[in-house]
Amino acid sequence: MLLLGCQPEKPAVQDDQAALTQLVAWMSGAFSSEQQASQDDRYFHISLKMKPIWTEREDGHWLYVEQAVGTRPEQPYRQRIYRVTPMADGRFASAVYELPDPQAVIGAYEDPGLLADVTVADLQLRTGCAVILQFDGAAQYQGSTQDKACLSSLRGATYATSEVTITATGISSWDQGWDANDQQVWGATAGPYVFDRLPASAD
Repeated sequence: MLLLGCQPEKPAVQDDQAALTQLVAWMSGAFSSEQQASQDDRYFHISLKMKPIWTEREDGHWLYVEQAVGTRPEQPYRQRIYRVTPMADGRFASAVYELPDPQAVIGAYEDPGLLADVTVADLQLRTGCAVILQFDGAAQYQGSTQDKACLSSLRGATYATSEVTITATGISSWDQGWDANDQQVWGATAGPYVFDRLPASAD
């Protein structure tokens, strides 16, 4: 009876680890919303790049993130560090951290050595802004921030929300800012940005 009771747990752990590894692999790489922007002028051509860093750490999977206007990839307007970890209920949390000096590490996607002097202690956690993702068992991870927990003061907002879908071929992301009356004050209004994965040669 004891053996029968233990057998179901091992595959579940293996499946969770495989799903986590796949999630990080699908998040890593270079992506672009150029195709969406060419078909719908409500969207801009945006470049999104994510690179695993600090791979020796055992407290989660860490990624460096750069987001820029597609025609000016060398001038990112957003730089973050994500930490992806498993949750007890089988979902995954992608926590968001701000860098102490983003300008000093522009280009770290191509040259991770620029982050050599940055430590986890230097980072500022954006409390409440983690995206909680769930694997659907086949083709995608979907998730969002939780309620109104991600505070924001950008353009008159009081909080921000993010809805994310991640697949092998790309990422869709809908970031929106809301004021105290729950009226949207920034972000796309028609739907998420769709970032297509670029070939490795285009990274």
